[in-house]
Amino acid sequence: VQLVESGGGLVQAGGSLRLSCAASGSISSINAMGWYRQPPGKQRELVATITRGGSTNYAGSVKGRFTISGDNAKNTVYLQMNNLKPEDTAIYYCNADTGFRFWGQGTQVTVSS
Repeated sequence: VQLVESGGGLVQAGGSLRLSCAASGSISSINAMGWYRQPPGKQRELVATITRGGSTNYAGSVKGRFTISGDNAKNTVYLQMNNLKPEDTAIYYCNADTGFRFWGQGTQVTVSS
């Protein structure tokens, strides 16, 4: 499975961004996909996940602000991020779970105050 993220950038606090993750390869083996992030100087943490059946899960810090969704026809997962805060600044990584975890290269999101 190969994953390519896009959509990161610089935004002011209160703004919005949408991240995309396009998957290719053994798509049928993917059970779930998700977004993780690694803030500067911190460990990688869960942001949101979505299963093949459409069930979603969010970290408490992003609930109500971020929405994960998938487009099966395009083999793409999105992360809509609204009301961004400076503490959302991080490298955001896409993940695909087949029983083995695949990772994208990451995309930088910077939120200025």
